[in-house]
Amino acid sequence: MPDVSAPFSTQLDHPTAEALIVRLHAAFLSQAELINAAAAFCAEAKEAFKAERTSLGLKERPAVRVIATSAGWEINPKSESARILKLAMQECVDQRAVIAHPAPPGAFPFITLAHENLICGSVTAVYSLPLMHQGEIVGILTIERSKPMAEWELANAEDASSFAGPLLGLKRDAEKSWVARLTCVSQAAVTRLASRGHLAPKLTVATVLLLALAFIPLPSRVSAPARLEGSVQRVIVAPADGFLRQANARAGDHVKEGQILAELASEDLQLEKARRESELRQHEDAYKAALARSDRAQMVIHQAKAGEAQAMLSLVQGQLDRAQIQSPLDGIVIKGDLSQNLGAPVQRGEALLTIAPGDSFRVIVEVDETDIAAIKKGQHGRLVLAAEPDQQFNLQVSRIVPVATAADARNYFEIEASLDQGATALRPGLRGIAKIDVGARSLLWTISHRPINWLRYWLWSVGL
Repeated sequence: MPDVSAPFSTQLDHPTAEALIVRLHAAFLSQAELINAAAAFCAEAKEAFKAERTSLGLKERPAVRVIATSAGWEINPKSESARILKLAMQECVDQRAVIAHPAPPGAFPFITLAHENLICGSVTAVYSLPLMHQGEIVGILTIERSKPMAEWELANAEDASSFAGPLLGLKRDAEKSWVARLTCVSQAAVTRLASRGHLAPKLTVATVLLLALAFIPLPSRVSAPARLEGSVQRVIVAPADGFLRQANARAGDHVKEGQILAELASEDLQLEKARRESELRQHEDAYKAALARSDRAQMVIHQAKAGEAQAMLSLVQGQLDRAQIQSPLDGIVIKGDLSQNLGAPVQRGEALLTIAPGDSFRVIVEVDETDIAAIKKGQHGRLVLAAEPDQQFNLQVSRIVPVATAADARNYFEIEASLDQGATALRPGLRGIAKIDVGARSLLWTISHRPINWLRYWLWSVGL
């Protein structure tokens, strides 16, 4: 069996070989897209080689992909038929030779285990021919026949596959994306530089790269997690001990200034108010009676007690007014849900709700301690939130909290930043990633400063 890596001879072994090659190439070139061209090629090859079925596979990393057969149905890569075909084609790729089963008399004994699995029904002979392009296998043509090929038929099939390889390679390259093409060019350049010789180009490229890394300044940014908060937050607390009677707002609701958010039970306060009013009337009446008798001592006593009762009445009235908890500003309730706690006792000073403005925000950036030295007040940056990854928000550092926070197995400093533009569609609590511009740095510094700082710290820790 001839090796496909050997030089191809254009000497044809049969009078119809030239016409056969022209037919197959015309079928392949009749379609613009690779898949359609492969299907047309397989259909023509089935007639030309008097086959039960012909299949064309494309060599890809890490395996072979069946792209067309003469059967005319769409290839399902998970089907058993496609799996057996892939294995047979892979045998051809691995051995880089024409594989025939059964092998012709006196042929080199190749491994044909997968080809044997294709022998079933009317199929008694299977042939896989590699399609070469620029010294590499780009595809495999598998021919299934009801009877073995004659020697001249197999030679014509090898000639046809030798001419079809470059066409398949060109079609494949033409449909590659610009990213894949750029990758191929880069790999070729790296391969050339890695090969022996070409010392001058290697030195030139290495020198240019080193100079670029060391001296060309590039924008440098510090990236860190960030969260969105209201520029002002108000915590609504219980004004006194009592029981929750009514809840009119919960987290997510928009509220207006002065809107009643919740009410505490006020029956005890109403009774206390009535008692203080009664005491006030009694002392006022006693004062008037003492005035009528011109009893100055009793007048002073009842006047003082009336003032005390009036003060206690004002205190109770203030507690009654505060029993209706009102919103101090227009905004959004960002924390708290009292609707499930109606009738529950609350203690004075207990946090009930948290309100933040709905159109004014600040950004809290959690900068790692290794990057905090590069952060300065007034620096600009950008914020991308997980809720709106397609939109960037400009921000400016307004304050650096000088106290570190330990959380999630790391130390970080909280940086307060303001948004440069209004963002009424946002909500407090959203999280994202902020990138703060810290000036221009060389690419070499950007790549190496973290490992160098870590090495310095480690050397100091071990006493060197």
